[in-house]
Amino acid sequence: MTVGVIIASLAYIDRSIRRSDVATRQGLLERGLVMDSARLAPEMVEALVAKARAAVPVLAAHAAAAEERCRISPESTEKLRELGAFALTTPREFGGLGADLVTKVRVLSELGRGCPSSAWVAAVSAETKTTFSRLMPEEVLAEFYADPDVRLCGGSTPGQAVEVPDGVKITGRWAYASGAEDAQWAVAMVMFVAGDGSPRLAGALLPTSDLEIERTWQTAGMRGTGSHTLVADGVFVPTARVLEMPVDANGMPDPTFGKPLGLIAACPPTMAPLAGAARGALDTVEALLRKRKPPLGAYQDLTEMPAARNMFAEAEHLVSNGQDRLLALAERIQQLLDDERTSDVQPSVFRMEIVAIIGQFRRAVDLLLDLHGSSGFALSSPLQRLWRDLNVGARHAQFTTYLTVENRGLVATGAGAPILPD
Repeated sequence: MTVGVIIASLAYIDRSIRRSDVATRQGLLERGLVMDSARLAPEMVEALVAKARAAVPVLAAHAAAAEERCRISPESTEKLRELGAFALTTPREFGGLGADLVTKVRVLSELGRGCPSSAWVAAVSAETKTTFSRLMPEEVLAEFYADPDVRLCGGSTPGQAVEVPDGVKITGRWAYASGAEDAQWAVAMVMFVAGDGSPRLAGALLPTSDLEIERTWQTAGMRGTGSHTLVADGVFVPTARVLEMPVDANGMPDPTFGKPLGLIAACPPTMAPLAGAARGALDTVEALLRKRKPPLGAYQDLTEMPAARNMFAEAEHLVSNGQDRLLALAERIQQLLDDERTSDVQPSVFRMEIVAIIGQFRRAVDLLLDLHGSSGFALSSPLQRLWRDLNVGARHAQFTTYLTVENRGLVATGAGAPILPD
């Protein structure tokens, strides 16, 4: 998984059409994917969500294989490509969807019901593309987006870059690169010394074929994301693909691009696979309510037992309400990004909401496991995999609870500057 600052989307980008590619645009219109305004038409969004929902059985059928291989299955990859999951944030001028936050959340949440790892890889690629596309010169954009379904992975712990004629040579190790073995491109953060002697931070964009991939991703959950380690030793990257980060008033690298809600904007899409995991767990237990007999007592199935019904109702409410809260959060952030309005305290408020929603999903799945019983932890049960995926994904750097609470306390009491870059 790419660490927070680099994976984060820094704003929703509504790219206007700068070139006239009539054939490409006509093809998109025939597929019902674009419209001329900033957001997709409602009927197009509903069609996209329906395609994502229809893909759930395929993703679920191959989730165990993805976990075993530490890599999304070819069948799931093809299904994600077919429905447009890899083109969610590809600009429309290059044949993509240019989807807004709410649309991304809805699509990725559906996909997470079948396989949170698959949804996570799509989300990470989408948000990383959004972040770094804004730094690409025109010729690099055309090269990078030659395939609208292009996938991008990366890592944030900076390596080293040495300037050479026409580019740089990079050396380093970049861990947590979700989807590394299937992404066509990678962006590796590097530090280098500019001509004026000042240190600079940049993303080196290069084909993954130029890098070694060490299969270091051995975890309890989200195994299918294949978040392995990228390795380079003196690999050349041309100047045009050295994507230098902007600097703030103090000359320091500014990962927010001057947008107060820049990093927050990445959170709802990255949370969406976790919402899907919770919904998938609910689906799994709901299918067993009339088939599963409580271990003690005279009840024939769980629906006959008041306590079991109440427990399921509470879990269902936590999942449904959490999904509603996530969509409302995405809509609110999108509105503020569109209007370029925010307050100094807004980012910390949003972060508190983020960790609260994730905690709600975790509580819901714990209840569902209590209701299901110990057989839910059998390796053959999808319920335990969804639980593990949710709990590993919830520990992503973007969702660190104690940092979020500390940040909110500093802002709310005026005791100090925020410790999280928003």
